[in-house]
Amino acid sequence: MSHTTRILLALAAGAVLGLLLAFINHGLAIDLADAVQPIGRVWLNALQMTVVPLVAALVIIGVNSASDAAASGRTARRAIVVFIVLLAIIAAFTAVLAPAALSLLPRDDALVASLRAAFSGEELATTPTSIGDWLVAVIPSNAIAAAAAAAMLPTVVFSLFFGFALARVDPERRLRMLDLLQTVIDTMIIIVRWVLWAAPLGVFALMFAVCARVGVGVLTALGWYILLLCCLHLAATALMYVVVALAGNEPVRRFASGILPAQTIALSTQSSLATLPAMLECARTRLGYPLAVASLVLPMAVSLFRITSPVQYMTVAAFIAWIYGIDLGIAHLAAGAALATVISMGSVGLPGQAIFMTTNMPVVQSMGLPTEPLGILLAVDTIPDMFATLGNVTADLAATSVVTKQSLGDAVELPLEG
Repeated sequence: MSHTTRILLALAAGAVLGLLLAFINHGLAIDLADAVQPIGRVWLNALQMTVVPLVAALVIIGVNSASDAAASGRTARRAIVVFIVLLAIIAAFTAVLAPAALSLLPRDDALVASLRAAFSGEELATTPTSIGDWLVAVIPSNAIAAAAAAAMLPTVVFSLFFGFALARVDPERRLRMLDLLQTVIDTMIIIVRWVLWAAPLGVFALMFAVCARVGVGVLTALGWYILLLCCLHLAATALMYVVVALAGNEPVRRFASGILPAQTIALSTQSSLATLPAMLECARTRLGYPLAVASLVLPMAVSLFRITSPVQYMTVAAFIAWIYGIDLGIAHLAAGAALATVISMGSVGLPGQAIFMTTNMPVVQSMGLPTEPLGILLAVDTIPDMFATLGNVTADLAATSVVTKQSLGDAVELPLEG
């Protein structure tokens, strides 16, 4: 039985037992929920302790990887710029659309109150409420204090400065520091895998406690979350066709038919890396992109560029705010979108469920939201993942189209056949 299957079974078991016990004896259900919930909280704390060093090291290495790639030539620099611009656009797009979509859903005040009580063990973080306060808070006066307080946005900003400065240090010493940071990442990943081994127990405890207190309403809320995330992944995918038409100056019908084989493989494998050979084949033979461009941009995209990551980060944060009855202001959304863009460039190489926890947690924290619901959302992440891979592969080829257009010049038309 796969680890993902065990987590899903634990989620289902926690929901069924929690709902059944609440129906039979609500008082006993509450008592058991109080006894079980600390297990889930300990599991989440164990995951959270790895986030600050892991994210800081990922950002620094991501900056240097992008710098190395950009230094390899003009095409690579163009690709990096395209990746960053598209990630920022999608982050802003989701920051607007996800809260707007959730605001249209019926929200039961009793459900909100019950969820607040169910997750009462965690206090909400404070986040600046105005753009001016947010700008002041972005630059940490003490980077170590910011990391100790798990203030993710200032920590990431310091890591960006550190990464850009490290790229200008003597190459030999720079490589030693990068090797040290990679060792930190590898060590944190091992710890995360140890903690995730206990994920079925943690997910069961969290789901049982919530369902015992809240009832079936939490399952309805999870259904809305899954549906919304799948729809936003598809919306981001559709937006890539608009990018191709406007920035790539390429007919949408030609692009859509050209990438269809790669999209089919993406849906079946749920892996951008496994789809890379098919993407190269589609780009070269079906779309006629120059081999020099496609063979450089597509591997870079698989290594640095995951367009659906900001969609997931912002949707998760918006959903948590929605179930808690919290209205997200511009400062919250700006903080989340900025952090989502940066983290998306450095987290592509993380394995499996480690990606979900170590990337969503900083964004949620930066927006002043509780992280405890992440344990439950982790369990249902498998369902939208298929649509996420579809969006990532489509975006990789869309970015290749834009870079090809820039490389060949506005006056050059792409050939119909390779």
